[in-house]
Amino acid sequence: MSKQSKSGERNSWPFDQEAAGYDCSFTNTVLGRIYRDAVWERLSALFNSSEHILELGCGTGEDALFLAGHGKKVTAYDAGVEMIEQARAKIKDAGYGERVCFKAADIEQLSTADPGPVSDQGKASVFDGAFSNFGALNCVSNLDQVGKYLHRALKPGAPVILVIMGPYVPWEWLWYLLKGQPGTGFRRLKKGGVAWRGINVTYPSIATTTSAFAPYFRVTGIRALGVFLPPSYVEEWAKAHPAVINILSRLEKKVSPYRLFAVLADHYILEMEHIR
Repeated sequence: MSKQSKSGERNSWPFDQEAAGYDCSFTNTVLGRIYRDAVWERLSALFNSSEHILELGCGTGEDALFLAGHGKKVTAYDAGVEMIEQARAKIKDAGYGERVCFKAADIEQLSTADPGPVSDQGKASVFDGAFSNFGALNCVSNLDQVGKYLHRALKPGAPVILVIMGPYVPWEWLWYLLKGQPGTGFRRLKKGGVAWRGINVTYPSIATTTSAFAPYFRVTGIRALGVFLPPSYVEEWAKAHPAVINILSRLEKKVSPYRLFAVLADHYILEMEHIR
């Protein structure tokens, strides 16, 4: 995932350039809040009895903050050092420093690591649940390895929630066609993914992702996130049309549980259970 220099040293993670302004540009926007609230609803439903959650790609720690506020312990990884610093400051300010452990590491590097943090007794911890939000896994080249890592890290029956950017987004097609930018509008369909700031971003289909995790996980639900609602880069339009966004949000909640709509959404929420 991370860029490497010729000397083998890790270069800056590209998302670190967004760290300082990420909450302003997404988390605290009209669309960002709607999307995150939808994910939090699923976290609350599936992690109700989970005590220690593993997060892959924590960004500025908004989801870890939510879980900590609901009494959960969280071990959160992100490849961005600056993202981690923003997250740590947020958790410290909220007074949840003892509940959340942040670590800077690439998700793909974790696939060859031990399952989790080491306890005081010297035994590896096993997590009660895991999740990855808003496309962190789109920056991973080998989802099979992530599945194997989670298989080692999770207890049997542990719930998993993955929020992934899908390849088929009519909202995006229309938006960029109207702007005369078809190449951008259909970029998610490009074979092999899209190069961005030194990393490769892919857009796996629901079938591709479920196949990668199939040996160890059973799908329990698939939900749409951003099928009627526009992608987050349409924020200025969304702010200018609050009544329309309200209507689209209500429609979204009604159709979200149906796979057909998840196939055509900006993100799909894949819910799974660790079966062995």
